[in-house]
Parts: sequence; C-alpha cells; structure tokens
Amino acid sequence: MNITESIFGEWNGHKIKSYTISNDHGMEVSCIEYGGIITGLSVPDSKGNIENVVLGFDTLEEYINYSPFFGAIIGRVAGRIAGSAFTLDGTAYQLQKNDGEHHLHGGSGGFHHVIWDSTAEKSMNEANIRFSYVSPDGEHGYPGTLEVTVNYTLNNENELVISYEAISDEKTIINLTNHTYFNLSGDLKRDILEHEVTMQSDHFLELDETLIPTGKLIHVENTPFDFRAGKKIKEGVKSGHQQNMLAGGGYDHPFLLNTGEMTVVDSASGRKLTVKTDRPSVVLYTANMLGNDFQIRGVQSRSHLGLCLETQCPPDAVHHEHFPSIVLEKNEVFKTKTSFKFLVV
Repeated sequence: MNITESIFGEWNGHKIKSYTISNDHGMEVSCIEYGGIITGLSVPDSKGNIENVVLGFDTLEEYINYSPFFGAIIGRVAGRIAGSAFTLDGTAYQLQKNDGEHHLHGGSGGFHHVIWDSTAEKSMNEANIRFSYVSPDGEHGYPGTLEVTVNYTLNNENELVISYEAISDEKTIINLTNHTYFNLSGDLKRDILEHEVTMQSDHFLELDETLIPTGKLIHVENTPFDFRAGKKIKEGVKSGHQQNMLAGGGYDHPFLLNTGEMTVVDSASGRKLTVKTDRPSVVLYTANMLGNDFQIRGVQSRSHLGLCLETQCPPDAVHHEHFPSIVLEKNEVFKTKTSFKFLVV
C-alpha cells in the first residue's frame, strides 16, 4: 500500500491537498479536501489494462465551475427536500431553494462545496484517508452543530470502503452519501448504456414532475425498473415509461433494497463492480441531465456518460413517515458504510 500527497489547487486562500492511494494490484484512488471528492479511481480490465472508471476533472477550477457533484460527499441531506422546509418537534426550518422550489443535496454550500480537514494512514493491507468537518448550528438552515467524519479506505482486495460517522449536539436530520459517477468502460471510451445493473429491489419510489417522491411505492414487476435478474441501462433510457421520461430519459429514482448488494457489469471491458451497503435504499442516476458545455479529461460531456449508486435513505424522507427515518437524536452517533469492490469477469 502507498499514499502520495500533492497540492491540487487553491481556493479562498486555502491550499487543497490531493491524496492518491495505491494497492499492491495497481488499483488507485485519488481524492481531494475540497468536497471530499474522489477525483479518480483506476482499476484493471479483463486484459489487465488499468484505466480510470469515474468521472472527474484535473483542476479545482473545473470542479468549481462545472461539476454536477462528481465524486463528492453529499450532506447534510442527500437528495431533494420538498419545499426546502421541514418541521422537527414543532419547529419549522427553512432551507435554501437551489432546485426550483426544492432543496437539493444540502444546498449550494453543502458538504460537496466545503474544505474538509484530512489525515492519512496506512498499514500492510489497507490505507485510509480521513476527512472531517464541523457543520455549525444553523448552517444552511439545519439545526445542531454536526461533527462529521468520512473515511475512504482502500484494501488489497481491490475494494474501496466509504464509512461515515456523525454526531450532533441537537436533534437534526442527516442523510449522507457519495456522488461518484462510474463508467466501467475505462477512460470514458463509451457511455454506460450497455452497463448491466443487478439489484434485489421489489419497489421503487414514484416521482412527481419535479423529481420529488410522491410517497407511492411502485412494484418493479413488468417495468424497466426491475433489476432483480439484471438489466442494461439502455432499457430504461429507451423506455416510454412515464417515470423514465420525466427523469430526462433514464433513471433518477430511489429503489428500496431487499438486500444491500448490487452489481454493475461492463461486458466489453470485463469489469465488474460489486456494491455493498447497510443503507435501506439507493438512488440510481444515469446522468440523464449531464450538461454538454464542458469536457471531462478531453471527452465531451454528454448524457449517460456515467451512473451513480447513491446509497442512502430515500430522498424527502422527512416528509414521509413510512420512509426510513433520517432524524438524528441529540448526541446519537450516526454510522453507515458502503463498499465498492472491483473484479473482472
């Protein structure tokens, strides 16, 4: 295991550190203090070619100017909160409106846009980058001073483990995730339409025209949302299903998980990604609304160039009592973990 450090850029007078962890099999993960962003993740294909399999940039300026949350830590609350407001124990809280009338991914100044403190450590078979941040009481409208720690741990099993921990001095809400866009073709040689996703989920959440969950659970049977036996992304993109169409031609939907294991396979490269999580749901987003006004390491940005598996509680859970709760009690420890393991088939 090896860790290298460098300076990625400077923002508001702060020098932003970059870390690259490499294991004994050539897998590398790079991340930066700005947003806790995973900027690169390189793994071998079936022929042993090591290539990058995530969307990202080489400069801080590009992340600030163009990034649709590429690789970032998302919080305090991932996803949308309807009306940018919620009530907790009779007290109403107003959040920033940054997605029409709604609050998205913690607001424009959310965790994806802050500078995290960082430390690095390694042992024989794993290496770890620890990011920490203290979100003060009232930041972006949320109650409680929230202390957050996120660990990126790479091991010699070609597995990246992301673990989250947080504690608040007041009752609050929290729903953390990571927003990495994966493309297993390697160095963005192709889009993700031929990627095959498998996950054990009997229900997905219906969305309204503003992409807010209505509260209705829809059974996946006989729909493009049935990934239980595996399905290629192109089936949803080309589908005439109303839910695929309102998401911009593809998926931007929360799935309730029967089990916490999912797989993504790109048969052309032979790469396979296995995701394991203790979260009750995942938002599958297939970059339907990825802009085309910038380049990603020399490749023109366009729709369906990556897919996200945002493991979390369902979006807007604070407004739906039958969704898993995102309420965090005072001095209660929030802990969750998601792993990403890379194989070849």
